Amino acid sequence: MLPIKDNVPTKNFPILTIALIIINTVVFLYEVSLPEEEFIRFIHHYGLLPADILYLNWDKIFTSMFLHGGFAHLFGNMLFLWIFGNNVEDALGKVNFIIFYLLSGVGAALVQSVVSIAFGNLTIPMVGASGAISGIMAAYVKLYPEAKILTIIPPFFFIGFILPAWFFVGYWFFIQVLFALVTPPTIGGVAWYAHIGGFITGWILLNILYTPKKTKIVHYSILR
Repeated sequence: MLPIKDNVPTKNFPILTIALIIINTVVFLYEVSLPEEEFIRFIHHYGLLPADILYLNWDKIFTSMFLHGGFAHLFGNMLFLWIFGNNVEDALGKVNFIIFYLLSGVGAALVQSVVSIAFGNLTIPMVGASGAISGIMAAYVKLYPEAKILTIIPPFFFIGFILPAWFFVGYWFFIQVLFALVTPPTIGGVAWYAHIGGFITGWILLNILYTPKKTKIVHYSILR
C-alpha cells in the first residue's frame, strides 16, 4: 500500500522532515554517481554490519540511516516520511522530533543486528531510513488513529482508497511481522526486524517525548 496524503493539517512548517528528505536524496544521488566497485565499498563502509554492533562501531548506526539501496527504496521511504513525518514533527516539536527520529533508527538497527547475529549473519550491511520511519508511523497512529489516509493499493493504481490510520498502520505492521517470521535474516533483502524494532521503539518513545496540550483539538479536513 502506498499513502498519497492524509487529512491532518499541520500548524508549523515541517522544516526537519523536509531537511531529512533532502539529505537522504542528496546522499543517494552521490551513491549512484559512484562506479560500481566504489559504490559497494561505500555501502560496506557506511552501512551497518551486524558485526559492527559487536565491535562497538555504533557511529555506523547513524550513517546507515541515510543510505539507500536503490531508487524504489529511497522513494518509498521518503514518501512515508513525508506523509507521516510532518504531523509527528508538528506534535513533538523540532528538538524532540529529531531525537525521536534518530532513536527510533537506533532501536531498529539494534533489533535487526541482534537477530542477524543470532542467525550467524555478520556481514550483510543494513542501510535505509525505514527503521526510523517505522517509529514515525507508530507515533502517527498513536496521535491520530482516526486520521484518513488516501491510499493506492496495487494493482489498482488508478483508484484511491481512503483508509483510517489505525487500519493502514496496523496492516502495515502485520505484514512486517509476517515477513519477518518467514524470511531468514541471512539472505539480505528487506530488514523486516528493523521495521518492527523501529516501530516498537517509536511507540515507547512517544510516551516519553510527547507532552499533550491541555486542550488538544485536531480539525481534520475532508479527504478527496
